[in-house]
Amino acid sequence: MTSETLFAQHYGAWAVVTGASEGIGEAFARELGALKLNLVLVARRYALLDALAKELTKVHGVQVKVVATDLTTQAGRNAVIEACMGLNVGLHVSAAGFGTSGSFIANSLETELEMLALNCAAVLELAWHFSRRFASQKRGGIIFLSSVVAFQGVPRQANYAASKAYVQSFAEGLRIELKPHGVDVLSVAPGPIASGFAARSEIDIGKAPAPAIVAKAALHCLGKQSTLRPGFLSKLLGYSLNLLPRSGRVLVMTQVAKGMTKKRL
Repeated sequence: MTSETLFAQHYGAWAVVTGASEGIGEAFARELGALKLNLVLVARRYALLDALAKELTKVHGVQVKVVATDLTTQAGRNAVIEACMGLNVGLHVSAAGFGTSGSFIANSLETELEMLALNCAAVLELAWHFSRRFASQKRGGIIFLSSVVAFQGVPRQANYAASKAYVQSFAEGLRIELKPHGVDVLSVAPGPIASGFAARSEIDIGKAPAPAIVAKAALHCLGKQSTLRPGFLSKLLGYSLNLLPRSGRVLVMTQVAKGMTKKRL
């Protein structure tokens, strides 16, 4: 029996991927389609989701449902839950999210609250729903998107780093809770990735790895470890910052954030 077959047996027949219209979410959708899992793709932009759905069905022969909705709203989160009723869902990839950068007091409060709704509230609600489903069926997996900024405060990305610290802590605790129920939980903490995230966050990431690298590594590590740091920068910062006290990590990340947000200074 191939590793692909074993993966599909444990996490199939359907996977739900949020943030699937671009970037890391899209990369997960493509990797899971290649593994022959049927997909529920979630994002705001219907046209992008529909094009991806048609491509995955044509190339891999999988079924794909599109849910074009705004996860910052209760109605949007309800739409995902309703779309999954009656489906044998075994995997949830929580990839929807965005970041803000620059001076916190100069940023829009509305945008900062919208980010919390997507990065934290939506993550929590969908995780609660799918955790209960997976625990009852004694199998499944949840992949959360944390970040290299999740492990300390980061000036000029203060609220974004805090939202990812929530995701990281949540994933670490939930992994222990769900393990006895046969449910795997993985937190993925990448550094800058070449995707639409940087443009919306108004940061300069320079050269960065492709989203496919993150998706491939995460699916390989699911069920084998707690936190994955894909990409050279994420590993370098992780290992080097672990040697410093928390205050030292904040100082280092201050310089990193200044470099990425220099266009806004």
